[in-house]
Amino acid sequence: MQKYLNYSLDWLEQHGAQHTAKEICQQPQIWRNLLQIILQKQNQLQSFLQPLLSDPNLEIILTGAGSSAFGGVALAPWLREQTHRNVHAYATTEIVTNPQQYLSPNKKTLIVSFARSGNSPESVAAVKLADQIVSDCYHLFLTCNPTCALTEYAAKENNSKRILHLVMPEGTHDLSFAMTSSISSMMLATLLLLDNVDLEKAHNAVMEIASICEEKLSSWQSITKQLAGKEHDRVIYVGSSCFTGIAQESALKILELTAGKVATRFDSILGLRHGPKFMVDKKSLVVCFFSSEPYVHQYDIDLFNELVHDKIAADVIALTSQESIDQQILLVDSKLPDCWLIFPYLVFAQMLAFEKSLYLGLTPDNPCPTGEVNRVVKGVNIYPFNKN
Repeated sequence: MQKYLNYSLDWLEQHGAQHTAKEICQQPQIWRNLLQIILQKQNQLQSFLQPLLSDPNLEIILTGAGSSAFGGVALAPWLREQTHRNVHAYATTEIVTNPQQYLSPNKKTLIVSFARSGNSPESVAAVKLADQIVSDCYHLFLTCNPTCALTEYAAKENNSKRILHLVMPEGTHDLSFAMTSSISSMMLATLLLLDNVDLEKAHNAVMEIASICEEKLSSWQSITKQLAGKEHDRVIYVGSSCFTGIAQESALKILELTAGKVATRFDSILGLRHGPKFMVDKKSLVVCFFSSEPYVHQYDIDLFNELVHDKIAADVIALTSQESIDQQILLVDSKLPDCWLIFPYLVFAQMLAFEKSLYLGLTPDNPCPTGEVNRVVKGVNIYPFNKN
């Protein structure tokens, strides 16, 4: 009998959860498929990207809305360090309303657009504004839908020297409300295309992290179900650098799949103490994403120990790649750097949100059946912009 997250397909269909469960579970294979696509298109991709990335003054903007924005927030610090380029993460929802605050007219700019559907009103609007404002502007479209508004924009421009469109593997255009395999695949594509790592090392890293996540999809199921079954009415995620963006995405997953019934918060490891710690109470779950970098890890451990010793939160757990005998720490057995730990940490957060949605009696595939919040955003008016 076919199962996803240890539930039969029949059971999942009855509970409106089959798409979410399948899309969480398919991710390791999706990542392997994506790697093969990039290897097959390597010449085309590199002929577009290398001339841009060789310019030390290039500005790179990672953009999207919701999960697509938070994926950029997670990757920007890592890419800034590895590429020595000006890499920023700005949401399309910020660019569209205030384009001149985020776009530099006289800087050569690569806009990397993350889009599951490619049809959100802000997606195309942000691209058009960038072309209107930036004199030397290039685009990398990463989408999960091969036929979308961004595809039409690229075709209309018909200029391969200025726009490159890469479609994620089949199955990433999630049918569920929440983004799972879509966001992880677009993040992986960004690492493979923009990080300063050769494809042989990248191949080994993708294979390793895919295998780890396949194992965790099984071993973490009982843990996430047990946590979801507790009376937590607040979930707080914290992490530094890459993991601040992952904390933001993880908080969104809980908020989305519980239809707002569970309050969420995200912050950096050091930032939590500056006021947001008031969110932690006796019905809170705090999840800490630990870095593999020894210097950063010191701060991770300090906050974790402080939260445990405070004895205020109902539960405090951490995910880490470093050995620990503490039963409150979930180990990801890998020596890979932080940019790769993103993926098992994401999988954990997705599984926890899925289980919490089921525990609350909701349907994860569509936690808001009345339609106030939609899978593809509706009701956004885009207004003409006149440069000053």
